[in-house]
Amino acid sequence: MFELPGKIALAPMAGVTDRAFREICMEFGADCCTTEMVSAKAVEQGNKKTDEYARLSEKEQPAAIQIFGDDPKAMAYCAKNLMRFSPWAIDINMGCPAPKIAASGGGANLMRQPKLCGEIVAAVSGAVSVPVTVKIRKGWDETSVNAVEIAKICEENGAAAITVHGRTRAQMYSGQADYGIIRQVKEAVSIPVIGNGDVKDPQSAQRLFDETGCDMIMVGRAAQGNPWIFRELSAYFGARPYAPPGPAERMAVMREHIARMCAYKGEPLGMKEARKHFAWYLRGLRSAAAFRREAVLMSALSDLDRLIEKVLAENPEE
Repeated sequence: MFELPGKIALAPMAGVTDRAFREICMEFGADCCTTEMVSAKAVEQGNKKTDEYARLSEKEQPAAIQIFGDDPKAMAYCAKNLMRFSPWAIDINMGCPAPKIAASGGGANLMRQPKLCGEIVAAVSGAVSVPVTVKIRKGWDETSVNAVEIAKICEENGAAAITVHGRTRAQMYSGQADYGIIRQVKEAVSIPVIGNGDVKDPQSAQRLFDETGCDMIMVGRAAQGNPWIFRELSAYFGARPYAPPGPAERMAVMREHIARMCAYKGEPLGMKEARKHFAWYLRGLRSAAAFRREAVLMSALSDLDRLIEKVLAENPEE
């Protein structure tokens, strides 16, 4: 049986989990990570911009590349093509709720076509030598909860592991994740199951394990501006002490994170995309709203450095 590399994974998040963020989270204790989703159609058409989504570094391994689409042949071609980046696994996106992705036939929309789900997993599994994993949701909506059915089909067609987000597509990210459906999937398949939804601290992580029996948990939004969550969870499960970061450490890690974004993407694009990360790292600090307003004007690392000085002056170490 396929063995997972630990207990805690970083979830794939479009527009968030780029190479810089994945590296930072792995350094703070995530056991594995997954890229932003890569369009199979774009890879098939030779769009080189997709390379930036799929490019992996040694610092973030074990890392899976996530792909999306609704054509088995295109998905297989995409997976095979992306093996040049040496992924630990290929992950198939059957859970993204974004209207644009669903409208194209991919993401959570695939759960409305169980037969096609099996065909895609079989095609991708036959195209690559690494494990193929699948990320699904509870179902499309409450009238079509079919996570167990889809999970079984994926297993039968070669999936090595299944991640289940305990919300329907209709819920998007609202309401509470249903841990009961994750348990049902765990009881229905023999491959590892990764639980996803509402993990924000050690207590919620432990609850997800306890209520579902899952083999691994996946952390998403709680890691935004907070890569320390992986250090905190690792300390909790390892029965080690944990000390939350002070303002100086938060700003130092944020600065390193954004510097890597600029190194990988170029300073203009890196700084533009960094604004949301800056806002996340500021959460809970004094005068955060005012600093967020200044952050939208940042265009260079030197702007960031000046802003960090102001943040630390307003938030001295206690």
